[in-house]
Amino acid sequence: MMANTDKNSYTIIFAIAMVIVVGSLLAFTASSLKPNIKENERMEKQQNILYAMGINGNKGEGDITFISTDKVSEVFASKISEQIVLEVKDGAILKQMNRDEFVKANNKEPYLIDIKKEQAKAKNGSSRFLPLFKGEQEGKTVYVAPIRGKGLWDAIWGFVALDKDMIVRGTYFDHKGETPGLGANIKQRYFMDDFYGERLLTDAGVFKGIAVAKGNNDPKNEDKDDYEVDALAGATITGDGVSAMIKKDLKLYLPYFKNLKK
Repeated sequence: MMANTDKNSYTIIFAIAMVIVVGSLLAFTASSLKPNIKENERMEKQQNILYAMGINGNKGEGDITFISTDKVSEVFASKISEQIVLEVKDGAILKQMNRDEFVKANNKEPYLIDIKKEQAKAKNGSSRFLPLFKGEQEGKTVYVAPIRGKGLWDAIWGFVALDKDMIVRGTYFDHKGETPGLGANIKQRYFMDDFYGERLLTDAGVFKGIAVAKGNNDPKNEDKDDYEVDALAGATITGDGVSAMIKKDLKLYLPYFKNLKK
């Protein structure tokens, strides 16, 4: 006897069965792809950190070429001499850990620290982790710090390489959904390269940050003592977001850099 497909009960049972089947397939697919997603995240973070240090495949003036995925793990291991994690709260360093100490306590690599989650922890009154990646650039020690903020439409983030005096030695910026040709240009070479040589501290050691400023009368960015870079045309809010995340996030590292000079 054939089932009566006109009954409401048949429709309900069929719908439930389809939900179970589709849900199972989606869960299986997500589970299968998870290792690949994690591996891609690892390689991307390593590429970004190295790029900010100036370790990349750039050849032409406008190139943005990362270390290839088949080499990035090896290059990262050889070029990053130390991974440091600071546990901070209310502007004070509570604890400093090396890579091994952090992995043992948290079961993950320092470069995989989720900055968004750490910012949320601090907002809720808890301590947070600040990762820092130490390497060399032209024979001098540099430290790469991750930053994260808000653009016009969604999240923006980056990595900033600093020397012991908190002078910028390289940057890499990216975004989730800024406007193409406008705010999305924060990841263009001409914008990122403008930050090289800019100072974050005054002569008195006061943290000032770097403003993405309209009309700073320095279109070639030759003045490295003005705490400004030229703004992107038509991207005021995104530029303000870059300024804000530099000031907010990099200032958290000030106690560490002050300790370097003691």
